[in-house]
Amino acid sequence: MEPTGARIPGAWIPGVEVPSGAAAEAARTLGAEYADEALFNHSVRSYAFGAEYARQHGIEFDRELLYVAALLHDLGLTVPFDSHTLPFEEAGGHVARVLTAGLGWPPARRERAAELIVLHMRDDVTADEDPESHLLQVGTSADVSGLRVGGFDAEFTAALLSVYPRAGFGPAFLGLVTEQGVRKPGCAAAHLVAGGVAARIAANPLDAARD
Repeated sequence: MEPTGARIPGAWIPGVEVPSGAAAEAARTLGAEYADEALFNHSVRSYAFGAEYARQHGIEFDRELLYVAALLHDLGLTVPFDSHTLPFEEAGGHVARVLTAGLGWPPARRERAAELIVLHMRDDVTADEDPESHLLQVGTSADVSGLRVGGFDAEFTAALLSVYPRAGFGPAFLGLVTEQGVRKPGCAAAHLVAGGVAARIAANPLDAARD
């Protein structure tokens, strides 16, 4: 099956340091090729919000690890990587394992990349317990439902949305997780929908001026 993405954008993110190297490039390329604009831009924004939150709060983290996990974290929602038996975050974790194996990452680091992706849909993890998982949860929840968005500088957020626009992400993401929940009752996506994510997405201040 052909990848769904139509472009491989540059790595620049306004106000945020982006890691260089083969792993970052491979994750960005894979994400852009297989995700559509809305899902890819969400992945980049999730990294940006997480990294900026870390800067604000003095959280030390592995930038390459967070970037790779963020760029791949929702690929389990795309048709080529969707699993009819595994929750989408677990399928995405396997994508990360395969990609990083090809990059020569050692087993423990490959497992960490997968762990971040799985945990972003699980119970909250503190920065003291696992800074990278915490930051991915911060970034994804900010972008999906607007949690903590008010704590980011308005100019930073505006610049980020200008370069990586929403492109209808909220309704598209809700449709994807709703469909996952119907096919996989009991998965984290089903619990997310049952927990009222539709209302939180609709109220996300990032969509106040929809593009």
